[in-house]
Amino acid sequence: MNIFARKILSRLAPAQIIVAYYILAVTVSMTLLSLPISLKENAKWTFLDALFTAVSAVSVTGLSTITVSDTFSVTGIFILMFVLQFGGIGIMTLGTFFWLILGKKIGLRERRLIMTDQNQTSLSGLVKLLKQILIIIILIEIIGAVILGSYFLRYYPTWQEAFLHGLFASVSATTNAGFDITGQSLIPYAHDYFVQFVNIILLILGAIGFPVLIETKEYLFNRNPQGKFHFTLYTKLTTVTFFGLLIFGTIAILVLEIHHFFRDKSWHEALFYSLFQSASTRNGGLSTMNMNNFHDSTLLILSALMFIGASPSSVGGGIRTTTFALNLLFFFHFARGNRSIKVFKRELYEEDIIRSLVVTMMALFICFIAVIILSITENQPLLALIFEVASAFGTTGLSLGITPELSILGKLVIIILMFIGRVGILSFLFIIGGKRVEPNFHYPKEKVIIG
Repeated sequence: MNIFARKILSRLAPAQIIVAYYILAVTVSMTLLSLPISLKENAKWTFLDALFTAVSAVSVTGLSTITVSDTFSVTGIFILMFVLQFGGIGIMTLGTFFWLILGKKIGLRERRLIMTDQNQTSLSGLVKLLKQILIIIILIEIIGAVILGSYFLRYYPTWQEAFLHGLFASVSATTNAGFDITGQSLIPYAHDYFVQFVNIILLILGAIGFPVLIETKEYLFNRNPQGKFHFTLYTKLTTVTFFGLLIFGTIAILVLEIHHFFRDKSWHEALFYSLFQSASTRNGGLSTMNMNNFHDSTLLILSALMFIGASPSSVGGGIRTTTFALNLLFFFHFARGNRSIKVFKRELYEEDIIRSLVVTMMALFICFIAVIILSITENQPLLALIFEVASAFGTTGLSLGITPELSILGKLVIIILMFIGRVGILSFLFIIGGKRVEPNFHYPKEKVIIG
């Protein structure tokens, strides 16, 4: 059986193997979350709820057909946090950690899987990269849990309950999972700016990209005193785009809601509502208000931000910030008649531009088809369906409250979107295409009329 399995795996592309691993992770998560010790007595829990929750947790989306606090026991909550780690950090990161503990050699095949899972372009330094990712994320979660747990002592009667909420909030925010055990997301802390600020920092650290965190650490602590530290183009591009979208989202919400939801709010309430919701669209899925209170124009902006999602090689989904940045750069340079694209004193590869356009067009096509299907199967407003689709694809988790009301087919559509958002569009395409084969012949080229 082992030999047979090896033969099958040898025929699969790395992206196909990664998807198989994520399917296995969903299956195991379903089993663990469905154990009697994971559920409260008389908790409503169906097979579809188990599948939906498992996919949402592994994809760190946060959309849910159940209420975590009403469904899971304390044991179930800890199991859910463990699943969030698998989904957020990446199955190959934790898998490599266990391989190293067991003394298994990380060979070329494993390195190719790691490269695919983390959206890397080189095989060198991958094991070191995963070790740093694991250490940094766990350290961030521990610090966040201690800070929030200590602060929550003023909210909860016992230290056990306070630190349980602090730990879960830290893990959920850092992995950008969007799950909560309050039953109301962060609405109970709508006027507690300290809790919101800590969560914003954790959301940003999880979504900005692991390479950015690693390079920042090296810049702060391991810089060579004899030479100047150079950030990579990836770090420069994704950081500028990430914070540019964060600022744009904050300003857009402020402007669009100034005469609507914010008309009776103070300036600092409006600012924190805008800032937090903008940060959450990067992939967080947490909210400090009922999203139905926003104007339709604001919800469309939030849908677009969720569609873009987080940075590559992070806990998030969507088309990713660098994809969006490359699209903008391509349109700008194309309009000016430039054949090459230059940014931060570097020239981009043409292949990367093509990949960014393919990812965007494929993502738009998939989301469009999903909206069409849901508009047929669901009796919900079109805007609510668009918002739900963008949230699922971006693995964000924000919702207008329609998730539990979706039909069986509607929930399956959202499950597929969450899964695609987690594994990525390119990996999804490679599932269909399989291993890359170089052509051994070419036809004559001919121009066509465009536009």
